[in-house]
Amino acid sequence: MWLKQPGFDQGLSFTAMPFATKADIFKALQTNILSLQGIKHSNNSGLDDKLGRIKHSFPNDTFPLSAVHEFLSPRIEDVAATSGFIACLLNAIMAGKGITLWISSSRKLFTPALKNFGIEPDNFIFIDLKKERDVNWAVDEALKCNSISAVIGELREIDFITSRRLQLAVENSGATGFILRSNIRNLNNTACVARWKIAALPSEPIDDLPGIGFPKWRVELLKVRNGKPGVWDVQWENGKLVHLEKLHALSQEQQKKAG
Repeated sequence: MWLKQPGFDQGLSFTAMPFATKADIFKALQTNILSLQGIKHSNNSGLDDKLGRIKHSFPNDTFPLSAVHEFLSPRIEDVAATSGFIACLLNAIMAGKGITLWISSSRKLFTPALKNFGIEPDNFIFIDLKKERDVNWAVDEALKCNSISAVIGELREIDFITSRRLQLAVENSGATGFILRSNIRNLNNTACVARWKIAALPSEPIDDLPGIGFPKWRVELLKVRNGKPGVWDVQWENGKLVHLEKLHALSQEQQKKAG
């Protein structure tokens, strides 16, 4: 069995795969297509293990690094929820690799809260600019740097050409970009690999005190290139995302054991 692989002649070459199954052929073709689209297969098992079932929505069950992810936050409270969820992702992305930039013209992030997600604020460089066009330029330049692990840019609007330029930048540098969009006026198409929407859910009360339990979110993956969108209710607990259905089942099991 012969399959086309990326090469230098006309973009493709051939590799022999003896006794390949249909599943092997499909996986190899999918990997080739992703490579031609600029999405590289990376070893990020530490991050994938934290995502639970969410990882199965991505090609090869792997969260796309060296890519640009778009997050929509229609309400001010969604910005806080989205920042928390991004911090969960950065918990693994930042491990042992470079620094992360947070670029904004109206940053509302409470930086000490990053410690709740196992991240030291000292590992960030926060860049606060006056105009959104300056934020756009700074994000573009930062994503070109191969010594940066991730860049979070707070932008209200981003057009397709700009998003495509950012995607080309991360394909060369290896950085991962997160575009956090709030107060959106024009929900347009972009070249980002994935589009997310994060909303907060009430946390479990502790000793009848509300709002101090583990963070909970409704995670919506609205679009993902060559993947499967989905919706999940999750809780950040002990350094990973736990799906709420699993928590409910464990609670019922504990009640049965207690009699």
